[in-house]
Amino acid sequence: MKTKNLLLCIMTFMLCVIKLNAQNTPDLKMIYPQPTTDEEVLNLLSWQKIEYYDIMFTGSDLNKKDYYLVSKEIWNSKIKKVDTLLNSATFNLARVTKDTLKITLMSGKSSKKELRTSFDFGRFSIDHKYKSLATDDYSMRVYGTQLNIKYNEPFYAFAYILPYEKDQAKYYCAVESSGKDIESWGKVFNIKHYILYEMCFFDGTEEQESQNESFTITTN
Repeated sequence: MKTKNLLLCIMTFMLCVIKLNAQNTPDLKMIYPQPTTDEEVLNLLSWQKIEYYDIMFTGSDLNKKDYYLVSKEIWNSKIKKVDTLLNSATFNLARVTKDTLKITLMSGKSSKKELRTSFDFGRFSIDHKYKSLATDDYSMRVYGTQLNIKYNEPFYAFAYILPYEKDQAKYYCAVESSGKDIESWGKVFNIKHYILYEMCFFDGTEEQESQNESFTITTN
């Protein structure tokens, strides 16, 4: 009888722990669904060397949060430039009004030594250009889907990277899935230049200073 009661107590305790953990685990997720764009359009984008991604953030409390999007340019293993591309706390059109935030991201070269990115939020879009190396090897990676994203904690959602080169071969996945500190990729893999995109869904107003105003916000 004592053994049975002990087992019941243990089972009750475990159920309480599981329930408590479920309540304390944020349901914020970054999802990269399969492209719904026509195959012909995707083929044309590929031929033009333009990368195209449909991204979605979901969470039951998402409509109660503000968010920001910041780009960090890393040259020779050091962060040389930080730009606040968007802060919904200071741009009402960007505020989340439901439990889903959709972003269409396109990236590519605009000239031999210049990159261009476009973040389309549906009601508006943000275009930004960056100086780059004279190579077509840049690739935008959807990085945040690998992370346990939490409210009020910054995370890297995207990374615009060059490959790790070894034995006359180029590796992107070796960099992206390395498990290394994302800001140390340049030093670890000898990558001269790449761009990180940091996001955060936060409570209240959080000001992010921009060191550059070369990007353009266009309302759709």
